[in-house]
Amino acid sequence: MKNIQGKKITILGAVRSGLGAAKLAKKLGAIPFVSDMGDEQKLLEAKEILYNEGIEFEFGKHSDKVFDCDILITSPGVPSNSGVIKEAEKRGIKIISEIEFASWYCDAEIIAITGTNGKTTTTSLMHYAINMCNSISKVGGNIGTAFSLFSDTTTKDEFAVLEISSFQLDYIDTFKPKYAVIINITPDHLDRYEHSFDKYANSKFLITKNQNENDYLIINKDDEKIKEFEDINKKVNKIYFSIKEKLNNGTYFNNNKIYFAKDGKEEEICNITDLNLKGDHNLYNSLAVVSVLKLLNKENEKIKEVLSTFPGVEHRLEFVREINGVKYINDSKATNVDAVWYALRSFKNPIYLILGGKDKGNDYNQIKLPVQNNVKKIYAIGSSANKVYNFFCDMVPTEIKKDLEDCITSAKKEAENGDIVLLSPACASFDMFNNYEHRGEVFKNIVNSL
Repeated sequence: MKNIQGKKITILGAVRSGLGAAKLAKKLGAIPFVSDMGDEQKLLEAKEILYNEGIEFEFGKHSDKVFDCDILITSPGVPSNSGVIKEAEKRGIKIISEIEFASWYCDAEIIAITGTNGKTTTTSLMHYAINMCNSISKVGGNIGTAFSLFSDTTTKDEFAVLEISSFQLDYIDTFKPKYAVIINITPDHLDRYEHSFDKYANSKFLITKNQNENDYLIINKDDEKIKEFEDINKKVNKIYFSIKEKLNNGTYFNNNKIYFAKDGKEEEICNITDLNLKGDHNLYNSLAVVSVLKLLNKENEKIKEVLSTFPGVEHRLEFVREINGVKYINDSKATNVDAVWYALRSFKNPIYLILGGKDKGNDYNQIKLPVQNNVKKIYAIGSSANKVYNFFCDMVPTEIKKDLEDCITSAKKEAENGDIVLLSPACASFDMFNNYEHRGEVFKNIVNSL
């Protein structure tokens, strides 16, 4: 299907990946049509882009024109059990993700990174590292730029570093990264996977579906769910990383140092004190990146420089401001319970925790202990506020708040010198915000206006 000139291509979704796919399809001579169920008033920017590109579109519905196509490209936000997808499947229409489509035209070596938590940090660190190590990296996928917007301009001596979600992997066909990284797998998005953890994990492992003996799968040896699924692909070369055990082949942490071992011969990469990113979760992210860099034969001194200078990513345990000894931390990217667990373990000071949003089938038992140990008070927000309140109200003081401003105003009155006000919601943002970035920006704007 690489030659799509004159082909009719329907794109579901008019946000980042959908717009990218539509532009690439038009550029390659296809006839794209974009359909989005969203309200036109919320898609004014998309409307302007599509109008200027001369691409036909419809908003607020999925008409029968959706099915008049040779290929249907679906966006991550469109559930696989939605009526429009089921109808397309019934009609025998080829359905692919934007990641799959873009990969058809990519000449660069692909480094694809997935996992429940840490994808954005690991992807950003990988991109930073490759450029620091004197190679050319372009970054995108589920972070920043849609893959479609740069895939066809890549060359063989470059790298495409991609953050990949399970939703994007659900509709791949030939997508084949040279290096696939799975950082961890913990329960998330179970509302999209019939409340089955195994189905969610299986989607994550689609990242290695087309890999062979010339490719590498880099995986977390400490993760129990990964252990269950790691033999799905027996052909691919597996490289492990661990903070719990010494490895003969892979990257590991021991005696406060990071090592890389190959055939039992170990090399010291750096000391834990050299890492600019703190916390066990970031140690895992760093080990995953070191694994790929060593496979690319990058020098240890350069790797050490990368790990010591990387500044981190926005909306992930991002320090915003300190007022009267109280630190305000933006962790809006914590959209599941596991991410909040790591966030709570990152601080020893008492925490005022802002929790809630669009629930994804959360089980809060996982964070009972760190909440009891670390949290002074919970502010419950969003459509899941009642669920949060009912679960935690007998454990710690818990209040339902109408919005972030209400939370921050209360925290400013109640928090004392040495306390932390932490936005780490454990939920999606779509009940109150456009995305987690929007939620984080609102939080920062309110804090910075105090």
